[in-house]
Order: sequence, then structure tokens, then C-alpha cells
Amino acid sequence: MFYSHVIDDALESKVGKQGLHRAALDRELANASKALDRFRQWKADGTLPLLSLPGARDDLAPLKPHAERFAKFEHVIVLGTGGSSLGGQTLVALKDQGFGPQNGRPKLWFMDNVDPATFTELAARLPLARTGLIVISKSGTTAETLTQFLTLLPEFEAKVGKDRLAEHVIAITEPSDNALSRLAGRIGCPILDHDPRVGGRFSVLSLVGLLPAMIAGLDVGAVREGAASVLDPVLEASDAGDLPPAVGAALSVGLAREHGIGTTVLMPYCDRLGYFGFWYRQLWAESLGKGGNGTTPVRAMGTVDQHSQLQLYLGGPADKMFTVLILDTAGKGTPIAPAALGGDKSLSYLENRSLGDLLLAEADATAATLAKNGRPTRVMRISTLDERVMGALMMHYMLETMFAAHLLGVDAFDQPAVEEGKILTRQYLADRVSSTGRRP
Repeated sequence: MFYSHVIDDALESKVGKQGLHRAALDRELANASKALDRFRQWKADGTLPLLSLPGARDDLAPLKPHAERFAKFEHVIVLGTGGSSLGGQTLVALKDQGFGPQNGRPKLWFMDNVDPATFTELAARLPLARTGLIVISKSGTTAETLTQFLTLLPEFEAKVGKDRLAEHVIAITEPSDNALSRLAGRIGCPILDHDPRVGGRFSVLSLVGLLPAMIAGLDVGAVREGAASVLDPVLEASDAGDLPPAVGAALSVGLAREHGIGTTVLMPYCDRLGYFGFWYRQLWAESLGKGGNGTTPVRAMGTVDQHSQLQLYLGGPADKMFTVLILDTAGKGTPIAPAALGGDKSLSYLENRSLGDLLLAEADATAATLAKNGRPTRVMRISTLDERVMGALMMHYMLETMFAAHLLGVDAFDQPAVEEGKILTRQYLADRVSSTGRRP
């Protein structure tokens, strides 16, 4: 087990009336157990390829030549939005913490918005002749991604020439005749097939997340090993009571049913998990927010949000569940020498302590303070953060989301409201008067 999962401080016995009564938790867990056979069937008949990815390895070898070729660039731009981007960003953050890549690897730029100012600056600043371009759209029809691609193509062609354009581009899309595959086909660049049965927000263990991770130098086999360590016990279990993803789902759904807890806050104390919060937010919101169901996921960061959100969390509405994700950072960093304190006794608590000591103390203190103030709080702890641990955490939350969907009676894998917005976007864009920027 690559993480611990403790929910004691979310139960009524520890935090009072806002906590979940054990009997209510047990009822939800009994219902969650009914999903186990369904999960096993989904894997057995191939309905949900996500459940086969952790154990797969044969699909990684074909990715390696592409990763090695793109690793020789100075920069790699990844075009995609939502699930086509967030999983890769989350994994790559293990190697790039904002200071640039390591060990001679390229810097990866995940462009998941369509702000024209950003793209103008990107094209002006990056040496496109030494830059690779990965274009990801499962459907091949994503308006944002296609517009990004069509915006950058002339810039690349001007720098590398039409004959060499294909050397700089890879497209990832489902195997169908779609806009992206046609564009890529005209360029002559590689087109990698994405399984259409793996939705974007669940695609991090597929080539969508793993190709950028390979380019960044991560061990993607280890990512899948970590995921398998969480998935395998779920597929083998006859009862959900001891399965952390099921327990997490039962806790969240139970608190919403019993106490109207409509917000769930994920607060990691680790900068490398910053994008993990964004990835989780889409996963939970887009999978569960249907038919009046779901809870609102909030990304927070320790220690930043201790100083910007904690007052609200403690003194505002008691309508939130908290997950504090703690990395053991004890002793990490350079200890502060006694001489550096200059004899100031008010600083004595820092003597021989490091940044890691402070971070861990603040994480523990925040979790304890939330619980002391009657806020349902679970604590997840990891001793280190590497590819296996990240794979385990991501699999935990994908399964927790699937269990929660079962408990709520919703389909975790569709997004009807999002599709409606896409249709309206195309309609509005078609109606625009280019000279005025206004719709008739």
C-alpha cells in the first residue's frame, strides 16, 4: 500500500454532529459492495478498458520511439483541454516543478486554454524549429484543440518548412474519420489511436497521459504498477468495507445525504501535487454532477490556503468535507543553524528545523484544527512521492469516483451538460460577425 487512508476525524464519534454516523457509513458501504461484481464484469468483457490499463505493458513499447524522438527537442507543446491535458500535467509535475525540465529533457508546455495573447507569446518566444507538437483530442472534434492546432501550424511551417512539418507533430485521437485525423493526415505526421471507450478524465493511464510522461523521463510502467496496487484488491474483494476508494466514496456520499455536505476540499501539502488537485476537480465534478447529484470539488494547497481559505473553512458555513493529503517531509531541507537565529528567543522553535519539518507540522496542525472545529476531515499520508505513488493516488480517486457514481445512481462516464455547451459554442461562433465581434 503506497498511502494510508484514515477517516476517523470525519465520523460523528470524533467531530460531533457534522460527522458521519458509523451506521450511515456502513449502509453506504453495503451499497458500494454491490458495485464490485459490475466492475469485474466491465473488466472481463472489455466494457471499461480503464480497468485493464494498470496491468498492460504491450502498448508501451510502440510509444517509446515517439517519446525518444520528441525527447530530443528543446520544447514540446501539448495541445488539449480537460482530460486530454490535466492527467499529463499531473504526471509531468513529478519532474518539472516550474523551474524547467531535468536531465536534458525538453520543457513541456500544456496549452489547455485558447487565450490569443498566450498563443501569440508562445509562438514568439519558443524556438519552433527545436520544438515538438502533440495534439490530443479523443473525438478529434474538440473546437479548442483544433483552433489551437490551426493557429500554430502556420507558425511551425514558417520555421521548419512544409516538408519537415511532420517530424515535429504527433496527433492522438480515436481511430475514425474526424477533423483532427484529416488535418494530421494532410501533414503526414504520426496519428496514434486513442481507445474511444476511455474518457478524457479517466485517460491518464493511457497514451494520453503516458506519452508526455515518457518524454519527461518518467517510468510509466511504475505509474501503472502503482495503479494496479489499488485496483487489484478492488477486483478481488467480495466486500467494500476495507477498500479505501469505496470508503472514501461512502464517506462523501454519506455526508452529503445525512448532513448536506455539498463541498469536498482536497488540500495536498506538496507542490508536486498542485496539478493533481486540478485533475481531481474535473474527475469528480464531471463524473458526478448530474441530475441534481454530486458535490462541488475544491482544490486547495497547503500552506498557501491556510492563509487564504482556512478562516472560511473554520469560521464559515459547516458544509464541507476535507481531505488533507500529507507527504512525510520530516527532516527534508537544510536545518536552520542556531547561529542564524541571532539569539532571538522568539525564533527558538525553528532551531535545527528545516522547511520539511515546518511543512509537515503545518499539515498535521491543519488537519487537527479542522477536526477540532467539527469539520469532517480525512487524512491521506504518503511517505514519498514517485511514479508508483502517483499511480496509486490517481487510481484511488478514479475508483472512488466510480463508487460514488454507483451510490448516487449516475453514469460516471458521460457529460451531457458539457456536450450541450460545445454545441452552443459552435452555434455562437458561426453566428459571429467578424467585423464587430457581435452576434446578430
